[in-house]
Amino acid sequence: MRHSEIAGVGHYVPSRVVTNADITELMETTDEWIQERTGIKERRWFEEGKDTTANMGANAARKALEMAGLQPDDVQMIVFATLSPDYFFPGSGVLLQRELGIKDPIPAFDVRNQCSGFVYALSMADQFVKTGMYDTVLVVGSEIHSSGLDISTRGRAVSVIFGDGAGAVVLRPSTREGHGILSTHLHSQGEHAEELIVKEPGSNRNKRVEYVVDNHLDMYPYMNGQNVFKHAVVRFPQVIKEALDQNGMQAQDIDMLIPHQANLRITQFVQQKMGLSDDKIYSNIQRYGNTTAASVPIALSEAVAEGKIKRGDLVCLAAFGSGFTWASALIKW
Repeated sequence: MRHSEIAGVGHYVPSRVVTNADITELMETTDEWIQERTGIKERRWFEEGKDTTANMGANAARKALEMAGLQPDDVQMIVFATLSPDYFFPGSGVLLQRELGIKDPIPAFDVRNQCSGFVYALSMADQFVKTGMYDTVLVVGSEIHSSGLDISTRGRAVSVIFGDGAGAVVLRPSTREGHGILSTHLHSQGEHAEELIVKEPGSNRNKRVEYVVDNHLDMYPYMNGQNVFKHAVVRFPQVIKEALDQNGMQAQDIDMLIPHQANLRITQFVQQKMGLSDDKIYSNIQRYGNTTAASVPIALSEAVAEGKIKRGDLVCLAAFGSGFTWASALIKW
């Protein structure tokens, strides 16, 4: 069975920069409070009338395709990871197909796995390439959070964390023996589903829109931050070790770990737990906040652009988030 490899990467972030100082104008908080708990200094928020989940994904996808030396019409399948689609339906995958001007009736579908969504999507795409069903698969993570946050003191514990952006990769069959995606590992624990959730308007409500309005319910995210942190610092090292063990490797073999940018404190804990030096882990949450499904591909794209990932490097991607779901991918670059 052949391996798939990442032939191109790209990312896009909105031009609107929102600093912690800007946030303090909207709610009772401080730059010190935000940085101490999350490590975030600023994030990007979309511009209405300019940015959409699909067109941000398209901007990232064009860069990934250019790096791979391909055109949109070369794409044979789209896998789009997002928790913030442009519409309830159809999914943003088909909207991305339209944005890129792909006329062929290729398959396109969305993955709803929140923070681990991109790694899940990458794993799905990998199966299609490995089995020979498709040769060129576009995998995108794109999010607009800022339009759905409670930008007030009541919502500050969640709202200071999230940002908007998109990242993309192009998967192709590997032409180098022993290189490409070596393995992927996916997990979930649904008993914790309500610990990080946007509950309303749920489809199990009769006349759900009227139900929310009549009962004065909000549609903002809820997060049990302490519980999420407690599980994340356990699951991240576990799923990284799982990938290493399957491939007969150890933590010191990793050249670059790209974790989901959930919280700088979680990343620092994982780094210490795995015994990785500063040059072997990539963080950009300070600039972008948590962009959920977009965070891993944005960080991967930046790391490649900065020359921190080179041919032959062992790269590990890992994520944990709502669901609870978590995942990893081990790649010989």
